[in-house]
Amino acid sequence: MSSCEKLCILKRKQANGGLLVIGERSVAVFYDERVLEHRPDLESPFLPGRLDRRVREILSGLGIKWAYPEHPGRITAIRDKLEQQPIAGLEFRGGAVATPEQLARVHGTSYLNRIDRLRGQAAWLDTDTTAVSPGSVLAAEVAAGSGIAAVDAVCTGEAQSAFVLTRPPGHHAEPVRARGFCLFNNVAVAATHAQAVHGLERVLIIDWDAHHGNGTQDIFWTDPSVLFFDIHRGAPFYPGSGALEEVGAGPGEGYTVNVPLPAGSGNLAYIKAFEEILAPAAEAFRPDLILVSAGFDAHRLDLALNVSYEGFAAMTGIVQRLADQHCPGRLAFILEGGYHLESLANGVHAVLEILAGGVPPEPGVTGIQEVEEAAEFHRSAFEENR
Repeated sequence: MSSCEKLCILKRKQANGGLLVIGERSVAVFYDERVLEHRPDLESPFLPGRLDRRVREILSGLGIKWAYPEHPGRITAIRDKLEQQPIAGLEFRGGAVATPEQLARVHGTSYLNRIDRLRGQAAWLDTDTTAVSPGSVLAAEVAAGSGIAAVDAVCTGEAQSAFVLTRPPGHHAEPVRARGFCLFNNVAVAATHAQAVHGLERVLIIDWDAHHGNGTQDIFWTDPSVLFFDIHRGAPFYPGSGALEEVGAGPGEGYTVNVPLPAGSGNLAYIKAFEEILAPAAEAFRPDLILVSAGFDAHRLDLALNVSYEGFAAMTGIVQRLADQHCPGRLAFILEGGYHLESLANGVHAVLEILAGGVPPEPGVTGIQEVEEAAEFHRSAFEENR
């Protein structure tokens, strides 16, 4: 059991002292089994066809068998964790299919038509890690539609917050290009739906995936109604964008906030960025809704950065506080990356505990607590030998 889980149990036991307990906040969790039908096959042909031979030469030269990292097991691992360790306050709901009109708020019509023609097929779209299987287009429509359903739930007051357990992810998808496992930009579709249907003027999107959300940045690059905050491992780490100087353009200048970090960055760097950059930005922007592109590949087991489960929980606490302060709690998380099944499942579980009312931990530097405990354990032996 992680220290985050132990702390949450402790807070539950202290409920009579007036603290919030897990289950006191309602959380709508959106899950639809249709997203499991996105099953890219490494043997599928590449599009366009002239790329097929060259890419297969590259893969064969690696000397190892490469498996598609974004697979259905990511979602089933999370569901298994939640079944083994249920969290009070979670209400599971089915997903929804995004309509062409909803997707067209973000993506070009010609691009949507190209994706639609891939329905029922198995193919690689390009060399940038993005492939489809016969069920992929519907899965992607469900992923985007479930983000819309989450926005509806928090905007109508049906739930205090929402979490969308879905795939394929979306934050690399550009208006006219699929990239990085992503077909449709789920968080962007959700944000534009909130504005078009619920009349919300300002949406804050927080992307804490280890990879920069290049597609989301591109979509809202000149849009002052969306504040995009992205903390990620900096270039040359994929996709190579997200430099500090990338701040938007035209009327959107200043509404893109990038925080690129070096490899090995962990809890303290993330918390400092959230408190000293994100919080003041949110105070100035005054969002009507907060959306989180929640990737869990910043965990050390995913080899990208060094955020712990306590770190994800602490970040959730800050985001929840900002939502309570600025937009009556309207907050929705949409799953992005995270490819190590253990850290992905535990990370999501830690976030959901906080959304449901758990008290956020105060994460320290990894190993410090253990050293302090070891020092206390050995101290008597040193004193006896004086």
